[in-house]
Amino acid sequence: MSMFLDQVTIDVKAGNGGDGMVAFRREKYVPDGGPAGGDGGRGGSIIFQVDEGLRTLMDFRYNRHFKATPGEHGMSKGMHGRGAEDTYVSVPPGTVVRDVETGQVLGDLLVKGQTLLVAKGGRGGRGNIRFATPRNPAPEISENGEPGQERKLELELKVLADVGLVGFPSVGKSTLLSIVSKARPKIGAYHFTTIVPNLGMVTTSDGRSFVMADLPGLIEGASEGVGLGTQFLRHIERTRVILHVVDMSGMEGRDPFEDYLLINKELESYDLRLMERPQLIVANKMDMPEAEENLVEFKKKLAELKTDEWEDDIKIFPISGVTQQGVAPLLNATADLLEVTPEFPLYFEDEEEEDVVNYTFKEDEPEFTVSREDDATWVLSGDKLEKLFVMTNFDREESTMKFARQLRGMGVDETLRTMGAKDGDLVRIKDFVFEFVD
Repeated sequence: MSMFLDQVTIDVKAGNGGDGMVAFRREKYVPDGGPAGGDGGRGGSIIFQVDEGLRTLMDFRYNRHFKATPGEHGMSKGMHGRGAEDTYVSVPPGTVVRDVETGQVLGDLLVKGQTLLVAKGGRGGRGNIRFATPRNPAPEISENGEPGQERKLELELKVLADVGLVGFPSVGKSTLLSIVSKARPKIGAYHFTTIVPNLGMVTTSDGRSFVMADLPGLIEGASEGVGLGTQFLRHIERTRVILHVVDMSGMEGRDPFEDYLLINKELESYDLRLMERPQLIVANKMDMPEAEENLVEFKKKLAELKTDEWEDDIKIFPISGVTQQGVAPLLNATADLLEVTPEFPLYFEDEEEEDVVNYTFKEDEPEFTVSREDDATWVLSGDKLEKLFVMTNFDREESTMKFARQLRGMGVDETLRTMGAKDGDLVRIKDFVFEFVD
């Protein structure tokens, strides 16, 4: 079984804030001591951090739920609860983080040590010392801690490579990578020997270096889910230069030029921006019979594709993986091309401005909504209202009355009355049910 995992969905839950406390000073010689309940501590956040030692999302295979520690509750004598430590989750470089519910890209983690806050811890609830006023110097009001942020995330790994090897299975991509680097990919005389991306550091004869990726072979229909290639097309997106490896021997009865056209069609079908990347054609297996004749015919057909006589020719490098003939010029030309090729962003600038966000404020979102169930119960919902409900300490009558005033101030009572609610009707917020009093 392959031990490579490049896409996974996980659940994260930041820590809740600690509850505030209701307490009073009780020193012997302090008359009318007043409130002394402290605030709760902040809940821990969940933060992703890049770890260069990881190259796969395999750590998330059996652990897909991450929960941070809640803050401590407030204490007497005005003492605040301790804030919880943040939870750091290691991810490999090249991880794209996306919110499943909204589809927003939260971040693209590339550099060693780079961090991304994905779930913010809740603030601590206020103790009754915070609610003291001249009119009410001894309040019995406190807040529960704010709930920590909870969300479902999709993690997608796109390997960090400067150069990507693409082509049909068994055209010699793995052999080429093993020759030019210290990588030792599995090599076999059958299709789909490579079932995971392999990376290797390549050094040219003049001392320049770059990272090359050997990707699983593509076949016709890969962009639509056929074969293994569809799982790894995403890894080509980060590469700046594509080396298109073609088996020029035609030993399997295939037409090298048709193979070239089909692979480009799959790249274009997957993402049009992949065709913006410069390509070098690697005519492999030139040591085999008929390879020279096939190369002449290949160049002839390639020239016929030009729509403009001034259009630059795509460079073709005849090589032999077995004899290593022509490999050095190929590497030098690749390094030259990398020096003049900028990085291709995974997302357009306007997409990043709209999508790469952590938290958004929706100004037009209603504070609450009212619906009615089949049993005639009125149901109140809405982020702001539910947050107020969760942070209310219903063990204290003053806190309950404060919540009722907040609902009235938001217009809940008037809305229910307008929609036909009468005395004694049941109203539900989450799991809490109470009677409506007109």
